[in-house]
Amino acid sequence: MRLTKKSHACVRLEKDGRTLVIDPGGFSEQDAASGADAILVTHEHADHFDEGRLRAAMESRPGTEIWTLKSVAEQLAAAFPGRVHTVGHGDTFTAAGFDVQVHGELHAVIHPDIPRITNVGYLVDGGRVFHPGDALTVPGVQVGTLMLPVMAPWNKISEVIDYVREIGPRRAYDIHDALLTDLARPIYDRQIGVLGGAEHLRLAPGASAEV
Repeated sequence: MRLTKKSHACVRLEKDGRTLVIDPGGFSEQDAASGADAILVTHEHADHFDEGRLRAAMESRPGTEIWTLKSVAEQLAAAFPGRVHTVGHGDTFTAAGFDVQVHGELHAVIHPDIPRITNVGYLVDGGRVFHPGDALTVPGVQVGTLMLPVMAPWNKISEVIDYVREIGPRRAYDIHDALLTDLARPIYDRQIGVLGGAEHLRLAPGASAEV
């Protein structure tokens, strides 16, 4: 499986000539969802879900389908009947040849005064890749590659380190990093790499790796 990092929380997975894109939101490239056979969206926040970009991707490629939670699906389903699928915690499905399990229910707490929205994570191909969205969800299975949210209004580095320790992946690639300045990246790299207990890696937007 080939993993390509796009800006912020978006990743593209390619296998057997087919492409699965996760969270092509407003902080990612304009064409982040273009050419995808399947798209997964973890939640409705604009840095993960951009309705205009998804509509453009669906209109340009009639075979493209989306799997997401209710709050996102209801914004798209009427325009693309039969192509937008609502999922929740515990569901399993196959998208563009990738086996996907859904884990998690709620977005991490940003502040007690801000209501929590729904959020789901996606475990791909039996744990080869796990993308948790905006939560520190533990899927309870061995994870090969963890997409690790390193910088967000809802987390701090001690929680990120403990999350890597709890998941115990073979490797962790940074996502949710648009808010992390280049000046601070070496600090995060060093602390997560030393204390997380797993190989900690970072891909520049557009770079790829085999996982």
